[in-house]
Amino acid sequence: MGLLDGRVAIVTGAGAGIGRGIAARFVEEGAAVVAVEIDDDRCAALRSSLDAAMVVHADVRTLSGVDAVFVAAEEMGGADVLVNNVGHYGGGRGPFHTQPEAEWTELHAINFEHVMRCSQRFISGAIAADRPGSIVNVSTIEAFRGIPTRAVYSAYKAAITGFTKSLAVEYAHAGIRVNAIAPDVTETAQVPYSKWIKPQDEAMIPTWVPLGRFGQPDDLGGVALFLASDLSAFVTGTTVHADGGTFAAGGWFPTAEGGWTNRPRNP
Repeated sequence: MGLLDGRVAIVTGAGAGIGRGIAARFVEEGAAVVAVEIDDDRCAALRSSLDAAMVVHADVRTLSGVDAVFVAAEEMGGADVLVNNVGHYGGGRGPFHTQPEAEWTELHAINFEHVMRCSQRFISGAIAADRPGSIVNVSTIEAFRGIPTRAVYSAYKAAITGFTKSLAVEYAHAGIRVNAIAPDVTETAQVPYSKWIKPQDEAMIPTWVPLGRFGQPDDLGGVALFLASDLSAFVTGTTVHADGGTFAAGGWFPTAEGGWTNRPRNP
């Protein structure tokens, strides 16, 4: 018996990185997955490798894309789980005062607007069917700490936290749980740490990440599985920090002498 046997789960951005890790883990645990992806090649890869998944080529930033996703879910019996995974930090890094407003709009669409739209559709369907459910929103550590030159991205990700808490309280009576995940230092298509880190710098990884390694998509898949399944039946309105300890460290780093510093000489 899998932890998600008999359940239908929507995973947005399922073609790579964290979304792919979550979708694969859900399939392993018995879910029928609606794997949503915008990229043609990634859709093809999903269709050839992910059993028990219905791949939907859609852009969740659009009404028609969201419609396609939920029509597919209804064809499978209706969604029991929604993972709002799509997000991106946007264009080039630059000071906030030079950023065009069009960039703010783009960041809103890809990081927050679709989360509200998909969640509304999911909740409406669950209530109409008198069906309990679980929403898992993927945020980021940058919602909980400053990130220079990414202020707008950080603001929308922080909005997910408040949205998650409020929905959790509002719809708890309907058996709908709402939680979030805040990743950091996880290998994805957007942040391929293994390509960025030079071999001579690999020894620094335990300095940067308390658990001593970068995260993998399957690590986040495990957290999403917990939040989607009955293992977390008494958990709602919370955010799980899946970051190897970086948020807890709060800027503290181990030193070569065996001590700790929050004033690194070579950041």
